[in-house]
Amino acid sequence: MMEESFFLVKNVNKTFGKRRVLKNINFSIQKGEFVSLVGVSGSGKSTLLNIIAGLEKPDEGNVFLDGKDILNKTGNVSYMFQKDLLFPYYTILENVILPLVIQGKDKDKSRQKAIPLFKDFGLEGCQNQYPSQLSGGMKQRAALLRTYLFSKELMLLDEPFSALDMITKNQMHEWYLSTIEKLGLTTLLITHDIEEAVLLSDRILIMKNVCDTENSNIVKEIKVDYPRPRTIDFCFTKEFLELKKQVYESL
Repeated sequence: MMEESFFLVKNVNKTFGKRRVLKNINFSIQKGEFVSLVGVSGSGKSTLLNIIAGLEKPDEGNVFLDGKDILNKTGNVSYMFQKDLLFPYYTILENVILPLVIQGKDKDKSRQKAIPLFKDFGLEGCQNQYPSQLSGGMKQRAALLRTYLFSKELMLLDEPFSALDMITKNQMHEWYLSTIEKLGLTTLLITHDIEEAVLLSDRILIMKNVCDTENSNIVKEIKVDYPRPRTIDFCFTKEFLELKKQVYESL
């Protein structure tokens, strides 16, 4: 029910020309929950996120956030892509507050709002540095902070960690889990990385291409009933391997 869910996608359908991409998409997310969308390329994951963000119009359906209809409306959720998209000639602070400035917010007040969060995002002391001076992981943290400042309601993440090396990615996973617990963030993540989905998520939604399904692209929901934040040690447990196998067999 809409009134019981912080976020709700209801009966969303989308076609491009004669090609149907999304069919009967229905799911909800509770406040503070982490949900991942896992599926092969072409299963409609990015199209779905574009609809949620108000960048794409569905043929049918509704999207609700905290009881408010946000269909075809931008600015209600945060959206982070795979690349950090930081401007090289702006300082990290200037990059982080850019969405607020674009919204017409006062620049000095935007700085005052952002600076206290640099510590939470592991960027303390980096305010006046430039993207070229930061590691890949630090640049992703800056991009996540910028995403968070744009809207704290719902974070849409489209494979934000996929370009990082394995060690940096593992560090980012642990950092992000601790950060969302501290700030109470609600997250919807697209990923092709099954291990990433199992480590981070409360629930995993399995998506398939429309031609491979009967009723909906979302063919299965897998619950990860283990407390967060989780560390890399969880990845070596029997429970983790069983969940990984379950996701793999559902794809």
